[in-house]
Formats: sequence, structure tokens, C-alpha cells
Amino acid sequence: MMMENGLSMEYGDGYMEQEEEWEREGLLDPAWEKQQKKTFTAWCNSHLRKAGTGIDNIEEDFRNGLKLMLLLEVISGETLPKPDRGKMRFHKIANVNKALDFIASKGVHLVSIGAEEIVDGNLKMTLGMIWTIILRFAIQDISVEEMTAKEGLLLWCQRKTAPYKNVNVQNFHLSFKDGLAFCALIHRHRPDLIDYAKLSKDNPLENLNTAFDVAEKYLDIPRMLDPDDLINTPKPDERAIMTYVSCYYHAFQGAQQVGNVTHVPEPTRQYTYVPNNYNAETAANRICKVLKVNQENERLMEEYERLASDLLEWIRRTMPWLNSRQADNSLAGVQKKLEEYRTYRRKHKPPRVEQKAKLETNFNTLQTKLRLSNRPAYLPTEGKTVSDISNSWKGLELAEKAFEEWLLAETMRLERLEHLAQKFKHKADAHEDWTRGKEEMLQSQDFRQCKLNELKALKKKHEAFESDLAAHQDRVEQIAAIAQELNTLEYHDCVSVNARCQRICDQWDRLGALTQRRRTALDEAERILEKIDILHLEFAKRAAPFNNWLDGTREDLVDMFIVHTMEEIQGLIQAHDQFKATLGEADKEFNLIVNLVREVESIVKQHQIPGGLENPYTMLTAHDMTRKWTDVRQLVPQRDQTLANELRKQQNNEMLRRQFAEKANIVGPWIERQMDAVTAIGMGMQGSLEDQLHRLKEYEQAVYAYKPNIEELEKIHQAVQESMIFENRYTNYTMETLRVGWEQLLTSINRNINEVENQILTRDSKGISQEQLNEFRSSFNHFDKNRTGRLSPEEFKSCLVSLGYSIGKDRQGDMDFQRILAVVDPNNTGYVHFDAFLDFMTRESTDTDTAEQVIDSFRILAADKPYILPDELRRELPPDQAEYCIQRMPPYKGPNGVPGALDYMSFSTALYGETDL
Repeated sequence: MMMENGLSMEYGDGYMEQEEEWEREGLLDPAWEKQQKKTFTAWCNSHLRKAGTGIDNIEEDFRNGLKLMLLLEVISGETLPKPDRGKMRFHKIANVNKALDFIASKGVHLVSIGAEEIVDGNLKMTLGMIWTIILRFAIQDISVEEMTAKEGLLLWCQRKTAPYKNVNVQNFHLSFKDGLAFCALIHRHRPDLIDYAKLSKDNPLENLNTAFDVAEKYLDIPRMLDPDDLINTPKPDERAIMTYVSCYYHAFQGAQQVGNVTHVPEPTRQYTYVPNNYNAETAANRICKVLKVNQENERLMEEYERLASDLLEWIRRTMPWLNSRQADNSLAGVQKKLEEYRTYRRKHKPPRVEQKAKLETNFNTLQTKLRLSNRPAYLPTEGKTVSDISNSWKGLELAEKAFEEWLLAETMRLERLEHLAQKFKHKADAHEDWTRGKEEMLQSQDFRQCKLNELKALKKKHEAFESDLAAHQDRVEQIAAIAQELNTLEYHDCVSVNARCQRICDQWDRLGALTQRRRTALDEAERILEKIDILHLEFAKRAAPFNNWLDGTREDLVDMFIVHTMEEIQGLIQAHDQFKATLGEADKEFNLIVNLVREVESIVKQHQIPGGLENPYTMLTAHDMTRKWTDVRQLVPQRDQTLANELRKQQNNEMLRRQFAEKANIVGPWIERQMDAVTAIGMGMQGSLEDQLHRLKEYEQAVYAYKPNIEELEKIHQAVQESMIFENRYTNYTMETLRVGWEQLLTSINRNINEVENQILTRDSKGISQEQLNEFRSSFNHFDKNRTGRLSPEEFKSCLVSLGYSIGKDRQGDMDFQRILAVVDPNNTGYVHFDAFLDFMTRESTDTDTAEQVIDSFRILAADKPYILPDELRRELPPDQAEYCIQRMPPYKGPNGVPGALDYMSFSTALYGETDL
């Protein structure tokens, strides 16, 4: 095995083959490195103090190899070769090599470490070496129910802490952070040392200090962990906690063995009577049969591991993409992401749905074959169980839903941003057109050379300008409000928007100041010049607001809009109709203004007034009014056409909504009816198993034949999304709920087909009748009140009694029932499924191969010897199965053995899960 710091170890005799690789990133984490260094130092000192010494710095004090050799002597009780006392580098290397050779002699082969690295003080290599020593001398001998050392230690902790509130030991890192697990272990064995009832999960620091202080004072277990490190580290170092917990195990288990030694007699082996005609050929055939089953089961296990690894790796690679919310804040970028997501749902996910279904089917088939061949249930490697895959798949589906919702929300937000940006530009352009030249005009000194009538004209012109300026105040405020909204919504080009808005506001302030300054100058000259031109003034006063109204009306008539419903477009049409109703009054105002100009022209012509046609109060002319009024009258029908086009678009969207709803309201109930029918068949009381299987496959064909309806609905849904339709009041079904229902229907059919096929396999292999099978199913369904397909322990017990199975009500009866429960629920899930129930009931009435029968078969091949030779296997068995046995049989270690002798007894019991071979 490869440890995280580059140290490779190989264990002889199968020692601790399950130990996981040290995670490279784990050791590179300073917090973990600090915890390992502190814990390993304390562990070493707990042994070195027996020799009257200790270490302060783990990477420095082992460099000369002397204390390293002393540590190995103390913990092993053996004497190592005499160390070299010289201070030269080669003396130190020689001492370290002696220590490494001693470790290797204990069945641990260090492949990638050299003594030079230890002598150089390499912390990573030193920590790896000390962890190897801890594994070999402190953890290897831990044995609980024939489990591996690490699993056995974890099971020991789980059993000891099971009665304690707020303690749930699942691992050697997070489960010990709050300190209650340590306190529970101490209280379980020494309740006089800790008052557990006073402890609280909310006081982890107090709990840890209490456990560490009591262990150090009363149990002679030194402090190896720092409470602050455990609390502040997100995931404490597993190896540090394992080292410390192993000290608890040795302390308490040692005390139990000394205080209460009980002799347990070796179980008597039972042998099966073998008739005289049971020859070597028959024995070989039995072995071939057993080995073929085992080989097929191993192939299925490897296939499951490969498929599970591939699916979980795909989910792991896909999740960051689904969880990403990075975008360039542009509409085109989000629309591209939305199209990528649709491609993913159409092309990339469907094969993975099929892979997941195949994985579950293979797993169920494997478990059924293992039960039928009396093999122990298959437990996938950590992180690859069916529940792990299901949880990962659920996380993927939640991420998909959140990602799609985010994409749609971003699309709507960015559409509004683009609309606001265009509106800002349009209003800013109009305002800057209006302000062009105004500052120069206000700074002019032209009134100083004017006659009286010219000065009065300039003053009235200025008053008209002030009116015009006030009328434009609303537009400036609108521009500023739009810029503020763009900033609030994080528009991608806020910098240029803010700069332009600031220029407009600054200019507006200057215009106000300049306007006030010019009025003061005109008032000063008014004492001299006082003639008023009433007609020009009246024109200016009426023309200015009407001109502003014309400008605003033209802006409104060309203003862009976005709607999503019929109500919204109808509202715009209604507002437009109301506007058209006011055009009559506007026409009257226009004629009045034009008539003012005509009256001026008449007076000038009549009285020959020089320069009388020039209006000193305004820059507007009748021509301007006429041109703008003509533009407005032309824009009105254009606006009518634009609104009509949008109305047709919304009517088409409404048609798409109804089209999708009509199809969805058919497909949705159809899926629900098929699901109910499949569930009813799965209850197993509708005809024979073959009938049930036939009906399920008919449903499967019907479902696949119905798929074009789903595909048609997908096309309609794509058209709905492309039309940017985000709600549909005509149906409660969404495409997502229909997709999920469709996938669940396929999964349910496949699962039920698999279960029925396994029941047929069980019935045929065990030779039970259809009537027996119906009786078992009827009894099972009777006690399955909730129709969940599983029974609780009490329901299972009642079911057995109803079938005539005798279970006593005394303590012995409870023990018998618990043994039965361990057979039908080996993983301790708390439920008994029908497959396990059927397997148990058939096993009670039929005969199966046993370990003793296989042992007797091998004994015949071995001519009654307690061992067998490779040549005998090759002679009696097919080549592939002979080599299979030779590679897996352990060497024979009993009396009268010969070179190459193999232990067929241990090998046979291992086939049926009775040893840890």
C-alpha cells in the first residue's frame, strides 16, 4: 500500500490489507501534520518512559536511530542487534536500517523509504514510519468478530457507546470532535470516573478535557490530542484519533481479560456421512460447482465496482458545472449556457440513467446468487454502496433543478437590463440634443447692444427658456433613475453609464447657474428697456410646453417594450387607445400656436416692422411645430402595427401553453396509472411468477412504445422555452416532473422484473412449488400493512409464527429469533425484504451445499490427508479451477506437513464466510 507521504508498505500474511492509502493532501494539511506530530510523539513517550527516557522532537530525536531501536525493543519485548554508538552519518544510517529490518521481520515490508530520509530529519517519512509501527504493534492485534483491525476497532467503539445519548460513532474523525465518544468509552468501563449525565454536546472543549484528564490520571493513557486542535479543525486527523482510541481499547480489554478470564471450548466440527460410492470424480464435480459459483460472484463484484466508480466519477465531474453560477453578465452568455444545459439533458444524462438502473439490477442479482449459494452478502467498498449512489444521484438532480432555475432567472434579469440600457441611451441622446449650444447661449452678452424692444425680446426669450428648462427637469430625473436601476441590477457596462449620467447632471447644474446669472443681468437692464412683444411671447409660452409634449410623445411612440402575457399587451393597447383619444385636444393646441405665428406675420406685413418676423423669445418656429406634429401623426399608426404584432405573438404563446397543457394532462395521468399497475403486480399476488414477469415485460414494452409521446412533449416544451414562456396556468405538470415520473416508472419496472426473476431463480433452484411460494407471499403481504415491500422485526416474527414456525417467548426464544434475524438482515437495516424472507423459508425446507460437504470432498481428493498437494489438485480438477485453488489456499501449518502442502479446510470454510481468509 502507498502512504500519503510517499512511503510504501506491503504486509505479509494478509496483515491489514484493508488499510486505505494515506491521502497526500491530508499530510500536506498543516493542521493534520501538527496533530499527527503531537499524537505520535505522545504515543512514543508512553512506551519510552518504561525505559526511563523520551523524545521532544519526533523528526530530530530518531535521526541517530538509537531511540528508534529502543522504542522497538520496548513495544516488542525483543532484543534488537547492538546499535552503533558512533556519531558519524554512516553509524546513524546503520542504526535506522537495523530498526527498519526489524519492522520488516514482523511482516511489514517498507518499499519506498530509505534510512537516509530518517537520518536527514524528513518529517513526512518519519511520521509515516511511526504510523507503520503503531499499525503493527498497537492496532494489528485488535480483533472483533473476525473483522479487520480498523473495522474491528470502529465496531468496538460503536458497541461500547451504543447506549449513550448524542454519541454516534461512524468514523475516526468527526465522530470524536465533541468529546462525548471518549467520555462514553470511559464511563462504559469505569462509571465511577465520569458523571456522564452532566455532560453536554454543546461543551466540546469541556468534554474533551474531562476525558483526557481522567484517562491520564486513572487509566495511565497520556494526552495525545489537543482539544483546541480537534474543535478548530474541520476534519481532524483520522490516524491521530485511531492511535489514541487504540490505547483505550488495550486499557479496557486488558483489564477485562485479567479480571474475568473465561475459557470458551472450541466448537466441535461435524462431518457429513459420505457413501462408499462417493468417489474422487464426484468430489471433483462438487468442488468445480462451488468454485464456478465463486468465480462468477467475483466477476459480478468487479463489474459492480467498475460501474459504480464510473458513475460516481461522472457525477463528481458534473456537479461543479451544475453548481457554477459564473457568467459574463450578458444575455448571449446565459442563453449559451441554457443551450448547453439542454444538450446535457438530451444527450449526456440518459445513458447515465440507464447505467444507474443496470448497476442496481446487477447488485440485486449478485446478492440473490450469494444467498442461493450460502455465501455472505456482498458489501461494496466504502462510498460505493447502493445508498451512496442513490444519495449522489439525488444531489445531482437537485443541482440540475437549481441550475435551470438560475438560468431562467438570469435570462429574465438580463433582458430587463438590456431594455433599460437602450431606454437610458435614447433619453440621454434626446437630452444632449436639447442641451447642445445652451451654455454658449446663456453666456452670450448680446443684450448689451440691443434696443429696448430687442432687450425686452431677449428677456421674454429667457423666460421661455426657463420654462423649457423646468420642463426638462423631469427628463433629467428619469435619466438618473434609470442609471441608478442599472447599477442596482449590476449592468455589465455601468462605468460608461455612470460617466454619461454624471456629465448630464454636471451640465444641468451649470445650466441652472448660468440661467440664474443671465436673468439677473436682464433684470438690471429692464429699468431702461420695457417694451413687450405680446404675440411673440404668447407663441413662446405655448410653443415650449407643446414642443416638450411633442418630444415626449415621439419618445413614447418609439419606446421599446417587453411583455410576457396577454394581459400585459392588452394593457399597453388600452393605454395607447387612451392616448389617441387626446389627439383632438392636441390638434386644437397646434392650430392655436400656428395661428399665433400667422397673426404676427399679418401684423408685420401690415405695419412693415423691420425684423418683426423674428421671435426674440424662443428658437422654436411654426415649421418646427408642424414637422414634429406631422411626425407624431405618422408614428401613431406605426405604433398600432407594433402593438398588433406583439398581440399576435402573445396569442401564439397562449396557443403553445394550451398545446403543452393538453399533452401534459394526458401523459401525466398515464404515467401515474402505469406506476400504480406496476406496484400492484409487485405485490406478487396476481398469478404465477411467470405470469407476473410476463405482465411486467408487457408493461415495459408499453412504456417504451409510449416514449414518442414524451419526445413530442419535449419538442413542445422546447418551443415553449424558446418563446421565453415561464408560466402555464392550464396545467399543474411541468416537463421536469414528467421527466422524473418517466424515469421512476422505468426504474420501478426494471426493479420489479429483477425481483420476480430472482424469485423464479430461488424457486427453481430450491425446488419449491408455486403453492408454497404463494403461501409465503400471502403471509408476507398480510403483515406488510403499509405495502412497503419489507417487514419490521416484529412483523417478521408474527409472519413466521403464522407459517407454523415455533419461536419461544423465553430468553432462549429471543436469542433464536435474533440469530434468524441476523441471517435475513445481515446488514442490520432494521427491515426484512421479501427476497431474504423467501430465501430463509426455502432454506428451511431444502438442502444446500455446506462447508463441511466441500471439506469432505477435498478430503477424498487428498486420500484422507489433512492437506492437499498442488499436483493432486491439477490431476483431479480442471486447469483454471485447480489454479484458482492453488492461488487462494493458505499453506498447511499442521503436523506431518510436507513442502507445498495446502490447507483445504480453511479454504473451504472461507468460501462460506466462516473465516476472514
